[in-house]
Amino acid sequence: MKNTLLLLPFVLFGCLSTSSITAQATNDTRLKLLEAEYKVKENDVAETLKYLTSDELEGRETGTKGMVKAADYLEQFFKNNDVKPYFKSYRDTLSTFKETAFNIVGFVEGTDAVLKNEFIILSAHYDHIGIDKKGVNGDFINNGANDDASGTTAVAEMAKYFSAVKNNKRSVLFVFFTGEEKGLLGSKHLAKKLKAQNFNLYAQFNIEMIGVPMKRDYLAYITGFDKSNMASKINEYTGKNTIGFLPKEAEYQLFYRSDNYSFYNEFHVPCQSVSTFDFENFEFYHHVSDEFKAMDLSHMTSFIQELLPAVTQMTNAPTHEIHMN
Repeated sequence: MKNTLLLLPFVLFGCLSTSSITAQATNDTRLKLLEAEYKVKENDVAETLKYLTSDELEGRETGTKGMVKAADYLEQFFKNNDVKPYFKSYRDTLSTFKETAFNIVGFVEGTDAVLKNEFIILSAHYDHIGIDKKGVNGDFINNGANDDASGTTAVAEMAKYFSAVKNNKRSVLFVFFTGEEKGLLGSKHLAKKLKAQNFNLYAQFNIEMIGVPMKRDYLAYITGFDKSNMASKINEYTGKNTIGFLPKEAEYQLFYRSDNYSFYNEFHVPCQSVSTFDFENFEFYHHVSDEFKAMDLSHMTSFIQELLPAVTQMTNAPTHEIHMN
């Protein structure tokens, strides 16, 4: 029996036809070409960002009509780009907020029979702080372009990419959180819900405030830099000095102040946020002047493009290459 079992893999391999092997190789080559040739379009980035920051949405405060309009737009974006709902609908209603509010959750299933049972979460929060009763120079709407329509736009573009290329062995959950500005309420709700369902989370990559560039020798920084090897692996995947260490991040303990922390607290796996807001390059944090016109569209487009190889490799690594330190 032992000798028969030893021969079995070679017998099975011999049963594969030359045409099936060639077809698989051709398909792999096609996917790699699609991935390499995929280009994020600045006009598409501008279109999403411009709507999310429009006065019509009145600052997207959680539980308001403006938040619902933003959610409607993001849900339609998923539909238009063939990103499926993870639950029965795209709307994940919060249990942590007294009024009606919901995260928007979509996913692209992995292509590997085994690895598709593991998930990467790509996320950002689409809510903001709404109307300023006092106002500044007659402007009362906190449009929240950098915080965090910029991150939401990036995640939307990544969802479009994965749906188009279909080159992810692990499954990818795309989440637009609400309630972040109310105390991480959306992410706290979803993290607990998924944990109770034995959700198999490999890592979360959360995007916060990437609307303007930094004047540094790296593209972005990551929160909780020393908690995992995510930064070094991203740099390995991109082949660039993409992620660096920002001392202010550690000083202000930003790791605990965004939606990544809710998932880290439940799953204890690498869950971190990436940002280009460095406390020197943008003066309109929670301010009515955080508007579309203040965003650097070219930077945002190149940011998303540069991160695509990294998030792709996160989904395709054969082992848990990203791990806690």
